[in-house]
Parts: sequence; structure tokens; C-alpha cells
Amino acid sequence: MTVAEVAKLLDAEVVSGEDLLETEVKSACGSDMMSDVLAFVKDQSVLLTGLCNPQVIRTAEMMDMKCIVFVRGKRPDQTVIDMARSKGIVLLCSPFRMYSACGLLYSNGLEAGECKVSRV
Repeated sequence: MTVAEVAKLLDAEVVSGEDLLETEVKSACGSDMMSDVLAFVKDQSVLLTGLCNPQVIRTAEMMDMKCIVFVRGKRPDQTVIDMARSKGIVLLCSPFRMYSACGLLYSNGLEAGECKVSRV
């Protein structure tokens, strides 16, 4: 799936990264806790979150994520937008709640990816 398809499915506004919409993405995760993203997520291309602070961009960059979707109608400020542009990360704003957005992406073929925590 491309980032453009993600945007269309989520009725999302492209806030940053218009030139990167044809980037392929294979999996996604949704979280408002960046510590969980850092601790448990691997091989994710899209991050869905309601947080709109610079830490979200730093987390996405560390995890090699290509796209951040701000859910619940949230919109990042210019500082966050500028950071994303400088890092080559697409920013989308969707009116959907996180649960609905994740469900739409999953039901349309975007994988949930793997969790790097081992089960005992």
C-alpha cells in the first residue's frame, strides 16, 4: 500500500511530505505512548497517534517510520511539521479515532507487523 492510499482510506489531509505519497508502506501501529513504540515495535512503516509533539517525530525517525497519521482530528504545530519535512516523514491528519483508523488500514491489507517482545 502507498502513503497516498493510506491518506485516502483515512480521509486524511496531507500536512507534510506531499512529494513522498508514492512511498510503499507494509505495516502500521497505533499508540499514544512513544515509550511503547520504542519498546515493542519493529518493522513498522506508519505510526498512528494522537500526540502532536516533537517526540513523535524523533520516535518515528529512530524506528525508520515513513509516515505519521495524527488521529482524532489532531493537527501538529509548525515546529513538528518542519521537523518531519527535514527528516523525510509524511504527516497526515485524519478525523478518525485511532481504533477506527487502525481497523480501516488492517481491513484493507496493511499488516499489523510484529512485536519484538518475546512471549514466555
